Amino acid sequence: MRRQDAEATPADMFAKAFRVKSNTAIKGSDRRKLRADVTAAFPALGTDQVSELVPGKEEFNTVKLYAHRGDAVTVYVSGGNPILFELEKNLYPTVYTLWSYPDLLPTFTTWPLVLEKLVGGADLMLPGLVVPPAGLPQVQRGDLCAIALVGNRAPVAIGVAAMSTAEMLTSGLKGRGFSVLHTYQDHLWRSGDKSSPPSIAPLALDPLDLSEEKGSVQADPALQGDMRRLTLEGEEEESGEVQQMYGEKSLSEASEDPSPGGLNPDPTDSRTLQEQMDALLQRCFLQALKCRVKKAELPLLTSTFLGSHMFSCCPEGRQLDIKKSSYRKLSKFLQQMQQEHIIQVKELSKGVESIVAVDWKHPRITSFVIPEPSPTSQTIQEGSREQPYHPPDIKSLYCVPASMTLLFQESGHKKGSILEGAEVRAIIISYAKKNDLVDADNKNLVKLDPILCDCILEKDEQHTVMKLPWDSLLTRCLEKLQPAYQVTFPGQEPIVKKGKICPIDITLAQRASNKKVTVVRNLEAYGLDPCLVAAILQQRCQASTTVTPAPGAKDSLQVQIQGNQVHHLSWLLLEEYQLPRKYVQGLEKAPRPGKKK
Repeated sequence: MRRQDAEATPADMFAKAFRVKSNTAIKGSDRRKLRADVTAAFPALGTDQVSELVPGKEEFNTVKLYAHRGDAVTVYVSGGNPILFELEKNLYPTVYTLWSYPDLLPTFTTWPLVLEKLVGGADLMLPGLVVPPAGLPQVQRGDLCAIALVGNRAPVAIGVAAMSTAEMLTSGLKGRGFSVLHTYQDHLWRSGDKSSPPSIAPLALDPLDLSEEKGSVQADPALQGDMRRLTLEGEEEESGEVQQMYGEKSLSEASEDPSPGGLNPDPTDSRTLQEQMDALLQRCFLQALKCRVKKAELPLLTSTFLGSHMFSCCPEGRQLDIKKSSYRKLSKFLQQMQQEHIIQVKELSKGVESIVAVDWKHPRITSFVIPEPSPTSQTIQEGSREQPYHPPDIKSLYCVPASMTLLFQESGHKKGSILEGAEVRAIIISYAKKNDLVDADNKNLVKLDPILCDCILEKDEQHTVMKLPWDSLLTRCLEKLQPAYQVTFPGQEPIVKKGKICPIDITLAQRASNKKVTVVRNLEAYGLDPCLVAAILQQRCQASTTVTPAPGAKDSLQVQIQGNQVHHLSWLLLEEYQLPRKYVQGLEKAPRPGKKK
């Protein structure tokens, strides 16, 4: 792939919503050309891999869009996921593609904490790099690179190198390292199935990602020193280097940012800033253990626990800053939590600590109540900012199957075309009139030509039904088309999918000791965060809630609440969130008055 000018490369052009100009099925000739372009751009891919990436027969679309800064971008979509995008005649893989081919690009590693800044549009600065024992990958200025997080080789971003590896080392790993083009969790990723990065083990043992099974790896003293400087619990004088990890947005700038990343203390709180930060630290720690960390994740790097779990539990308008707490360092705080027997921390490698055990039954965890957001502050994530929840606009659509293509080709449509009901009716009426099929004696009847017969009639009707009323003709046509739907969230581009949208499903189940639980699935399809819904229900129902992976559903969560809580769910979904009743099933399972839950 030819090298890019890192200075001229725009920062993540998908950090904000883009505008779709067109979405069309790719032609056979264009598909062949794209395969040739992919082969030329990524010589590391073999012929079979190129054929997997750009399949010959499966659904494959070309989407032309304008990024928020006006850049014209072509995105190639396969199986509903964006797999490649083209900017100024250069092809780039998306994270979905890199998860299937993690060795496609040279990969650099950074900390989980940095990902949030990259998603927000920042470039990756060199102090944010983690240097593996084998050294940094060898690249030249302008080379396209992948960026992964410590402990997982699955890339979470792609960027253009701002300098060669030799220049990076000469600079002492200071300055801008990569101009980031696209990240996991940005709007391009959101246009796909929104799956999370797979877990891909590092090629070699990473001194920052060790468990008891992996054993101990000793890095040279200089490397250990570099890594200590980059940890979040470094000495006070090293904070300047930590700031550089986030690119254009330094921590001082974040303090002025009105987004949830701001450092603003609670102005209504009479406690000192240090006391407020201590309380916030305790809250995020307990909430992370109760809601986010799973036993299977242990041992868990303390830096990952902070960056991926504790920070995510920070309330809107606040930012967790350990240096402003009485503990000053993460290690000292975790030491205190260990003395209280909540967790157990071990140094599995020199200078690198991990949480190896959690007492899930500890009173401080079991008694911790997840703070309830008010109904008006129930939110959905939109970029790095949050907005009040509004239900999506859901529209039924129709997809042209192969058996109906002859009927629709005169109007310029082909197999896979997506149409609204009104468009289908207009096309059928136009076809009938254009081919002089309206019965001269009875304008309410339409004569069936061979194409209509093949598309609409059953086999046993082919020689017996010669005419149909307009309403019957249109109804049959709609029934023969394949279902599809369009979901539009406020302020976002419409999302079109084939099939029927699954309703929010509420069921009752019997658990041990004959206790009932209420189970809710498919919240994500309507833009609802299962963890937030669980937090609200826990408070209102005064009952325990859990959020677990939904059985048989990829990347979907279910909420389980103790007891029959269908009444509470009905009020929350229909009254507060204003979801149409037809998209919620199971409401009839609410307990009848006077009946025990």
